[in-house]
Amino acid sequence: MPVVDDPYVFGRIAATNALSDVYAMGGRPIFALAIVGMPVDRIAVEDVQQILAGGASVCAEAGVPIAGGHSIDSAEPIYGLVALGLVHPDHVRRNRDAQDGDVLILTKGLGVGVFSAALKQGRLDDAGYAAMVEATTKLNAVGADLAKIEAVHAITDVTGFGLLGHLLEVCRGSGLSAELSWADTPLLAGALALAKAGVRTGASARNWASYGEAVRPPPDASEAVLDLLCDPQTSGGLLVAIAPGAVAGVLEQVRAAGFGQAATIGRLHSGPAIVTVR
Repeated sequence: MPVVDDPYVFGRIAATNALSDVYAMGGRPIFALAIVGMPVDRIAVEDVQQILAGGASVCAEAGVPIAGGHSIDSAEPIYGLVALGLVHPDHVRRNRDAQDGDVLILTKGLGVGVFSAALKQGRLDDAGYAAMVEATTKLNAVGADLAKIEAVHAITDVTGFGLLGHLLEVCRGSGLSAELSWADTPLLAGALALAKAGVRTGASARNWASYGEAVRPPPDASEAVLDLLCDPQTSGGLLVAIAPGAVAGVLEQVRAAGFGQAATIGRLHSGPAIVTVR
């Protein structure tokens, strides 16, 4: 579903988001199939063409041919990709293989959901819109390179369940607890101010309702902080669990790949599958 009004940008965001699933497993996409559902009596053909062109531009950037697809007449506009990729068995990275003592890196700032809500409310300025588009159209291709590093134990992308939700998946799959530093968690510029002003998505509240019992926030945590930690990301960044001795090198590699906001945000340790926010 569109998170922006510009059809070309919508296509780019949707394609970037779809390819991320392959990169987050350590793979490289080899081809894609387009899935299109459009209310043909309400959306101009030219707009549909722009959506497809936006998706194709991202696939071209990734070196991925669009080999076909499927289209239907639907009540709501839908566009996405079925992305297929290849990865060496030794380089597959799952969200369940983190180890005790691993350090967590997040590659993109949080706030896409808040920005999308602000856009719909007419409260997102030009700088915020540009930052949202830049983040959501940045390919997570670095995941395929990180997966070749033995000290990188687990990778997942942060999408609809928010940072806390996807981190809890890592904890539950790996049988570990996590400590998360709010002060070190990167945010899109202006996201906290918008959250403090009451801009939020319905999904952030639903996310908290679904897994909040497994989170230990600071006693003084504001609603805005919790909203951003649960904020659903479209085409969000990678959450990477790394052995402590390799953190500096991995962080340097990620930043060199264009992820300037990448930061260490916490650590995993033995214990029940909960996240404690400091």
